[in-house]
Amino acid sequence: MTWEDELFAVLDDLEQQADALYATERAPELADRSRAEYQQVTLAGRLMATVGEPVQLGVRGVGPVSGDLARVGAQWCLVDGTGQDWIVALAAIATVTGASRRAVPEMAWSPVTRLGLGSALRRLAEAGERCVVHLVDGTLHDGKLGRVGQDFVELVTAGDRTVLVSFAALAAVQSRD
Repeated sequence: MTWEDELFAVLDDLEQQADALYATERAPELADRSRAEYQQVTLAGRLMATVGEPVQLGVRGVGPVSGDLARVGAQWCLVDGTGQDWIVALAAIATVTGASRRAVPEMAWSPVTRLGLGSALRRLAEAGERCVVHLVDGTLHDGKLGRVGQDFVELVTAGDRTVLVSFAALAAVQSRD
């Protein structure tokens, strides 16, 4: 081996050592950055990346809700279950099984997906179909949705009795097929 080859071998070895030291020093910094970035990921963002896939949601006051995740909004999601659809308030979701490992940031959502829970409930009210309203405390109310306010919905039950349901207490609305 010539002296030039030896010199290049020594220089290559030093460069590899420097790269290894740099990677060792950067690893904790990259891990910290990754953790800091992940703090910005929302449940809605993870669900948005899961649209079209089967999921099981653990919903407070309801229990497991299974089906294909059809839509996600800022405060709600729609699950197409067997023989019924579920509008689920994101605030009532305790667990999600089957979610994508990815997330879609809110700035990448279409304007339609930014509509709130009230918009989803208005569509159901306009359809005039009977449904079951599940509250986070486990209470059930059967009837038809009426008018939708800023933070509540009217539920018209049997005998034309009107019950006001606060969005904060709402876990899910189950369609009746």
